[in-house]
Amino acid sequence: MGRSVAGETGAAAGRRGTRAVSMADVARLAGVSRQTVSRVVNNQACVVEETRKRVEDAMDELGFYPSFAGRSLRGGKYGCIGLCMFDITRAGNVATLDGIVSAARDCGYAVTLVEFDEGGPVRLRNVARRLAELPVDGMIFNTNRAVEDFDEFKPVPGLPTIIISMKEHPRCTTIDSDQYGCSRMVVDYLRERGHAHIRHLAGPEGSITADFRLRGWADALDVAGLERLEPLRGDWTADSGYELGVKLAQDKDMTALYVGNDQMAMGAMTALRTHGRRVPEDVSVVGVDDSLQGVVPHNTLTTVRFDLRERGKRTFDHFFAQMSGEERVEAVRLPGAIVERATVAVRP
Repeated sequence: MGRSVAGETGAAAGRRGTRAVSMADVARLAGVSRQTVSRVVNNQACVVEETRKRVEDAMDELGFYPSFAGRSLRGGKYGCIGLCMFDITRAGNVATLDGIVSAARDCGYAVTLVEFDEGGPVRLRNVARRLAELPVDGMIFNTNRAVEDFDEFKPVPGLPTIIISMKEHPRCTTIDSDQYGCSRMVVDYLRERGHAHIRHLAGPEGSITADFRLRGWADALDVAGLERLEPLRGDWTADSGYELGVKLAQDKDMTALYVGNDQMAMGAMTALRTHGRRVPEDVSVVGVDDSLQGVVPHNTLTTVRFDLRERGKRTFDHFFAQMSGEERVEAVRLPGAIVERATVAVRP
């Protein structure tokens, strides 16, 4: 139904004979004014549904397609935002992408997606140049891994830039789920249920997300005066969770295991049970991300859920604020919530 804003003709427009189809052609076929066609193209609400459908049918019949070039000349905006991410096959990145695309759709925007090139040093400056050459109104960088020029990076003038990261930036607003706070919340949740020997299976080194989750766990234990053993590090996969879970099964003092994501948690639980440790009777397990729901049947894992659609919405709120001339730089952190299922038991 909704169509991008366009100029008089579309750059990728259909043709009648040798002439590009225009709004005037659409108006004549639909029996309406050019202003009405413009309102339909701009997806304005002041058009009755019957008229809107007649105009859209005429556009389809004539092969009229609004163009990025026409939109830019007409209003100075493309209705598209550039997004750069690391490996989108990872469950966490897929969820992030879904949150941003959903928010973009709600705002009438499209998303142009590129991936960071990990063949060499990762620099925001290089990706910003690439995106600036495309028809985008702004940029979003999802930097859940380290980038070489994070602190030095300067956004491209005229292109609002938001960074999804737990790290603060001196010139760009950063927004992220509270990876540090979620770990402190999990430790407090387990302590309230009588657990004092809480181990951590962390994500890989170099992951900003994993580092903040590890730091929150360590600080929460230190504040509570509880024993803190060196955490093990996996690679976010269930296989690595299983391999490390085999080692953790030998820790007879451990009563609770906090795992850096749900996939590793599932692997660790399988290893614990295979090696004679019952979950949750012997060892309680908590994951992060709530990424198994709808994927693993009869999912029983207690975990932390982040509202990634809300994060995407807030990202666009700050993007539009910058477009309107607000230059305030903020560090926005959105809390998670514990989803209780069946992998945590109260200690006697």
